[in-house]
Amino acid sequence: MSDETTRMVPRLIPPVVVWLVTTALLVAAPGLDSADAEIGGSPALGSAGWWVALVVLTAQAVVLLERRSRPLAVLLVVAAASVVLAVSGAGDATSLASAAVLVAVWSAVTSTPLPRRIRALTGALTGAGLLVALGTCLSQTSIGLPVGTAVLAGLVQGAGVIAAPALLAATVRARRDARSARTDLADAVDREQSAQIAAAIAEERTAMARELHDIAAHHLTGIAVMTGAVERQIDTDPAGAKESVRQVRTQSTAMLRELRGLVTLLRSPGQAGEVSGHERLSQLGSLVDDARRAGLEVSLSLLGAGSVTESVGPLAQLSAYRTVQECLANAARHAPGARCEVVLDARDPAEVVVTVRNGPSPIPAEPPRRRGLGLVGMQERADLTDSTLEAGPTTEGGWQTRLRIPATATAEVAG
Repeated sequence: MSDETTRMVPRLIPPVVVWLVTTALLVAAPGLDSADAEIGGSPALGSAGWWVALVVLTAQAVVLLERRSRPLAVLLVVAAASVVLAVSGAGDATSLASAAVLVAVWSAVTSTPLPRRIRALTGALTGAGLLVALGTCLSQTSIGLPVGTAVLAGLVQGAGVIAAPALLAATVRARRDARSARTDLADAVDREQSAQIAAAIAEERTAMARELHDIAAHHLTGIAVMTGAVERQIDTDPAGAKESVRQVRTQSTAMLRELRGLVTLLRSPGQAGEVSGHERLSQLGSLVDDARRAGLEVSLSLLGAGSVTESVGPLAQLSAYRTVQECLANAARHAPGARCEVVLDARDPAEVVVTVRNGPSPIPAEPPRRRGLGLVGMQERADLTDSTLEAGPTTEGGWQTRLRIPATATAEVAG
């Protein structure tokens, strides 16, 4: 069975059923009239009125085939069949037209786009009800009922044929629309969650890029400085060249160790404090020693750092360590020969302050070819731990970076 045939079957079933039922009643009605004298008004089998009724009922079934594409027009046409039957002398057979009207009402209510066509739907339902009422009234007066009784019967018939199926169809449509709305809402929530996940992944990738940049930039800067020294010393100072080569190896090994620590940290979220090789504030001394061996003139001052820094969580300590690392790398790159000072101040129980300051460079440095992302990365880490980052030039022509980690942030991260 083709797809087109599959779609045609549901469309054909209601009209065919309506035609079969109404035709069977039209054939059986004269027999019922002859069996019971109190029942009358149906056209005799084979009479002109009977054939007119058969043609009209068949036409109704054919019109119902278009109920989905033009529901309001179909409703009015099948309702008008009641008037046609009444004026053609079909008598009580007029009521058989109501079967097609019921189907048309259902299709009109369930398939008409709302709310932009609510007025058109209301008008079509009202018009169809009046047509059914008029046809019923005419048919009842034709078989001898008083006008008042006929009008009342017509109104009851019109209201019953239109209102009851319309209310039922509206209820079904409301439930269907509610189900569709819930499905759309669920789809929207899924799309929003997918977008949030994509944004979180992009943010994590950016954070990883910042972390890799800080690790690589610090060590590669030192390696570049020491390889330049090797080039100058290899002929005049072989012993110094060997020492520089050893420092290059040390820096390379340290970079690989930190990269392994970063990978381990990414694989084990929530276990930052247990990661082997994870940088902490207590390792600032080693960081400064490495910077000195790379040729940077730098000093380290620890003020009350023996107790308070233990309450700083591993993530906040990593942020502070990376900030110092980035500052020293920037000083070596942009202020060669300048004296640097690193101060870790933990005397205030409410906060830990890390300051990196360098003086003006005695050697003219090449202007940077492009704006780096070091300050952006430091600010992102500070925001992550609710810390405050202050960075800018000093009055002496140097540069100062200060990171303040408040006690509330340290407690949250440490906990």
